[in-house]
Amino acid sequence: MNNDAFRIPVKLNLNPYEVVIGGSGLKGIGKELRLAGIKKGIKVLVVSNADVAEPYGDLCLESLRESGYQPTLLIIEAGEDQKTQASVALIHDAAYAAKLERGSLMIALGGGVVGDMTGFAAATWLRGVAVVQLPTTLLAMVDAAIGGKTGVNHPGGKNLIGAFHQPKLVLIDPSTLNTLPEREFKAGMAEVIKYGVIGDPELFELLENTSELNKPSELEPDLLKKILVRSAAAKSKVVSSDEREGGLRAILNYGHTFGHVVETLCGYGTWLHGEAVAIGMVAIGELAVIRQSWSRDDANRQKSLIAKAGLPTTWPELNPEAVLKTLQGDKKVRDGKVRFVMPTGIGKVEINNDISKAEIQNCISRIS
Repeated sequence: MNNDAFRIPVKLNLNPYEVVIGGSGLKGIGKELRLAGIKKGIKVLVVSNADVAEPYGDLCLESLRESGYQPTLLIIEAGEDQKTQASVALIHDAAYAAKLERGSLMIALGGGVVGDMTGFAAATWLRGVAVVQLPTTLLAMVDAAIGGKTGVNHPGGKNLIGAFHQPKLVLIDPSTLNTLPEREFKAGMAEVIKYGVIGDPELFELLENTSELNKPSELEPDLLKKILVRSAAAKSKVVSSDEREGGLRAILNYGHTFGHVVETLCGYGTWLHGEAVAIGMVAIGELAVIRQSWSRDDANRQKSLIAKAGLPTTWPELNPEAVLKTLQGDKKVRDGKVRFVMPTGIGKVEINNDISKAEIQNCISRIS
């Protein structure tokens, strides 16, 4: 792959947009906004956190000003424990102070937490203003920034408060991964592995054959870009087919149902989202072995790849009844039944809602 931008279309009927990977990166955000049809002269609220704004905030603002936009920067706290309605209120306050109008724009510059909260704030300010995602973490690049899911957490569960609000553009600058902490990079790799299991066995094998997955500096630039492109293309394809999670899009929740339990019961921030998803993938992999929907060999391959990426593979010590109760509170429950995305092979999954409490408890006991 060369240094030209790789453009992946998200082919929605009403709100199509592009995921742009590479090219001029953050330096070209102003130009990319113009290409996306966002007229110059408008007010733009850029939302970020301190760790991201320090190296990239001025670069982003300068590009916006050079292209004729009127940007304002808001810095907020970004941990998963900050993903609350109170944090969204800070964005609303900044939008009011900056006099954002219905034709204005919000930009999320940061990871998945900043992206989710900025997207939700945009969806609810003046009944909806445009939003653009500039993800700076691997997890956000391959998953959170694409697809229009926005929201915040509730004490009873993750992302229970939210809205679908598609971005006008997703711009991915791979160079921002160079300043990403190693733990955050490894957490994002969980979502990449997920895409391999749910539908891209070639990506799974590519990861298996890569000697080092823990940090971007150990990956060849072309290989990193290939991982980003394949993952983003997988997410875009599913979203294009099922914008509001009526059917196919549910497969993107692979590993997340158990993962959300880990996040909720251990406390937001104890485990990074990707780490919890990794544990969740191991759990559902074991459950699939119990139900004989895939082989022990496939489960071992998945667990080995997760471990190779430096991710956790053991279920934390949690009260079994609390686990079952939290599962029942998951937003994917239908008619009182928990829906699990169950692997049937590397690259294939199915949705199952007839899992018994005994099977869940047996599964957890095996991986604890």
